[in-house]
Amino acid sequence: MKSDCTAKVSAVVLSLIALCLPGVSGFAKQTADAEYEAVADEYIKGYLAARPLEGTALGFHEYDGKITDYSRLALDAELSRLRRFDDRLIKFDPAKLSLRQSIDLRILQAAVKKELFEMQEMSIFERNPMVYARAVDLNIYVQRNFAPLEDRIRSLTVIESQIPNVLIAARTNLNEVLPKPYVETAIEIAKGASDFLKKSLPPAVAGVKDEQVRVAFQNANRKAAHALFDYAAWLEREKLPKSSLDFALGEEKFRRLLAQTELVDLPPQKILEIGLAQLKAEQEAFTDAAKKIDPNKSPVEVFKQIQSEHPTPENLIPDVAKDLDKIRKYVLSHHLISIPSDIRAKVKETPQYLRATSFASMDTPGPFEKRATEAYYYVTPTENDWPEKQKEEWLTAFNYYTTDITSIHEAYPGHYVQFLHLNASPASKIEKIFGSYAFIEGWAHYCEKMMIDEGYGSATSSTSSENDVQRAAKYRMAQADEALLRLCRLCASIKMHTQNMSIDDATKFFQENCYYEEKPARQEAMRGTFDPLYLSYTLGKLEILKLRDDYKAQEGDEFSLQQFHNELLNHGMPPIRLLREIMLKDQSKWDEVL
Repeated sequence: MKSDCTAKVSAVVLSLIALCLPGVSGFAKQTADAEYEAVADEYIKGYLAARPLEGTALGFHEYDGKITDYSRLALDAELSRLRRFDDRLIKFDPAKLSLRQSIDLRILQAAVKKELFEMQEMSIFERNPMVYARAVDLNIYVQRNFAPLEDRIRSLTVIESQIPNVLIAARTNLNEVLPKPYVETAIEIAKGASDFLKKSLPPAVAGVKDEQVRVAFQNANRKAAHALFDYAAWLEREKLPKSSLDFALGEEKFRRLLAQTELVDLPPQKILEIGLAQLKAEQEAFTDAAKKIDPNKSPVEVFKQIQSEHPTPENLIPDVAKDLDKIRKYVLSHHLISIPSDIRAKVKETPQYLRATSFASMDTPGPFEKRATEAYYYVTPTENDWPEKQKEEWLTAFNYYTTDITSIHEAYPGHYVQFLHLNASPASKIEKIFGSYAFIEGWAHYCEKMMIDEGYGSATSSTSSENDVQRAAKYRMAQADEALLRLCRLCASIKMHTQNMSIDDATKFFQENCYYEEKPARQEAMRGTFDPLYLSYTLGKLEILKLRDDYKAQEGDEFSLQQFHNELLNHGMPPIRLLREIMLKDQSKWDEVL
């Protein structure tokens, strides 16, 4: 009798287990998800503890008043931590996680790989003196009122008191021989940072009433500015004379950088071939548009003529604000993308302390910021004491057509709308902290082309006058001009890092292919030596265009541009390869990024 009961109980248990089998997989995924989330949270805490300025910028104010420790001991500890988490993350099987956490995992893995690549393959703390000069970017404490001024100044004082130690660490950590473009750029940055601390920062904090707080800040600020000036002089004296031109990553490292951080597993040569073809096509578009404006002049002459159409110094900010509202209305009326908030980005003059390095920029709060939530679109005006010729030259860059393209990139529907979607989306903490370079800049650059393609700047009626045709051509030239710059970056980056292109040859490449003058062309070439991923503007744009084509083919008659854009921005800022998995049903297309 007892054995019968046992048998019946066993049968019931087995039946219940059988009934629950479909749920076993779900339970396993929940367990794996929970384990992954615990590791991800642990990683974030360590990541921000090592990068407290980033924590403050994100809106986590427990990191206020702290700065990265650049001592050899601390850097070695961070490298060990990164390696440890890289190993831990590999042990998670994406197939055993929910779809959301599977994507999350790979975003985090790409972020860890990027940090490891910079520390191990690029040896940024041993070869790049810019790292230390840029370590003192304290704009967040002045730009955003996330705490009372006195509290922010106290935090600034603590940070600035550590700057001399950062620059002592630089002297200890840097190799004997450094790449020349790195040294030259670091000298400029350090001198600029010193000037910023001496001249621009004190007026920005002039409202401090507490005498003790003010004096402590002034002392720390003076010592920090002096330490930066000394660092620049040391680089000039000790490092520049013996510097080398050894900056190239080489093809194997370059390919690995793209594969690990952007999940683009294509040979650099293949990407270059695509870039060169796009460059030729964009040059033809630039030329064709110029012919519609004035067939008797060269394209470059026509563009210089366009640049003369700009606001007066007094009207610059009001005109940008008026046109920004016009662009926003166009986005909404043509159903190009949803804008999930009525809060507008405010157009303001670039703060004085940022003007040396900024033409126009979008300042959005961190995704976790609760107090200083304003968003500003900064535009750098002319200075009253400039000669008239200098004012005129500056304002050519703010011609009506290029300024609208810049506003599209920075605000609507570019960076600002992407920020609004990020805040409104169900993105996880990982997805809000770690962003793909190609996604962020690719989206903003894609928007420039998309808006012109969708008729912005064209005639509104079917009966276009000659003036309407010319106006549309001017917008197309301005958009093509921005695209040519970004395409030259892509080509120059690959050529410099995988084909031994020199800085001089890269400078000529920019001059000949996007029609830049020698000085800005050389600046672009120099940037490519230490920022190989500045090809991401074009790379991301092309990836988004390919995804759009594939998504349109999938959706057929149900496709809408607004739906595509809303879905694209609903998943954080991931490598675009991951968005293909989310948005495309055909798995065979997931790897066709370009």
